[in-house]
Amino acid sequence: MAGKKQFDVDLVLDAAMVQFWRAGYAATSLDDLSRATGLNRSSIYSSLGDKDSLYLRCLDRYATRYGDRYDQALSSAPDEPLRAIRDFFGVTLERIADPDLPDGCLVAQTAMAIPVLSPDIAARAIEALSFQRARLRAALAAAKLADADDFAVHIAAVNQSVAVMSRAGTSPEQLRAVIEISMSALSQALRARS
Repeated sequence: MAGKKQFDVDLVLDAAMVQFWRAGYAATSLDDLSRATGLNRSSIYSSLGDKDSLYLRCLDRYATRYGDRYDQALSSAPDEPLRAIRDFFGVTLERIADPDLPDGCLVAQTAMAIPVLSPDIAARAIEALSFQRARLRAALAAAKLADADDFAVHIAAVNQSVAVMSRAGTSPEQLRAVIEISMSALSQALRARS
């Protein structure tokens, strides 16, 4: 194995994910990925695949990382649905407030670029959005909310909008105000269920 460069795949995937997240798929070149990861172009291809394959791996990594956090936030939904949804939004607010991460959401950013992406990447973005709605639907159904499907679509849409708005420079106070309107509507719906 002499001459073979060793690297930490997790660190490289994180660096590539942040590069794609910061600049988007189309604006990220292999040279950008090389600078971000510290790997040369041939190492990227031989170890991680082509740009589409690497993007898919990064998108999956992102969806898993934040999906696990969303699942944890929603775990209290059967007993405390308002707290669970507030915690769900809290995952997004915490992520967009982290100065070490780009603003916005890689899934939302990917979804907005679907018309110019490969069918595989577009399908993966749609799948990630569908999974977020499904996790919300399950949590709200566990809380016995009659309109669980509609609220799941609404909360997922607000969550993605908050991420997009943060990328456009909307203040944290304004983002929380948007969330509070959804929380108020959910609170009313939960009161009406009994």
